[in-house]
Amino acid sequence: MCRGQPTNDYVREVRQTSKMGEKQYKFDEFLPLYESIVKEKEIGQFADFMEAYKTFDREGQGLVSMAEVRQILTCYGEKLTDAQVDHILKHTETKEDIDGNVKYEDFIKKVMEGGSK
Repeated sequence: MCRGQPTNDYVREVRQTSKMGEKQYKFDEFLPLYESIVKEKEIGQFADFMEAYKTFDREGQGLVSMAEVRQILTCYGEKLTDAQVDHILKHTETKEDIDGNVKYEDFIKKVMEGGSK
């Protein structure tokens, strides 16, 4: 995730509770938390994502199947739900080709740009 967008695990750790809305912070408590998130190094860089997708690119042509894209997003790292994957694919206007493949470089760029608004 990008700087300023903490992972779910980080939020649970800071919140020290799994129930949303159970803990509230005063501004002087919130500020140090915010500063630690902003100072944190960006976790994902373009090259990192490219390298990860290359492991699924059996023929080295810059393509992975749409099924593999879904598997990557729902099974690795911070796992997404099917609905979240559908949302990402819709807003990045990602479509599979006639063989069911996706150009993962284009997909990564669109995700990192935030897709269509």
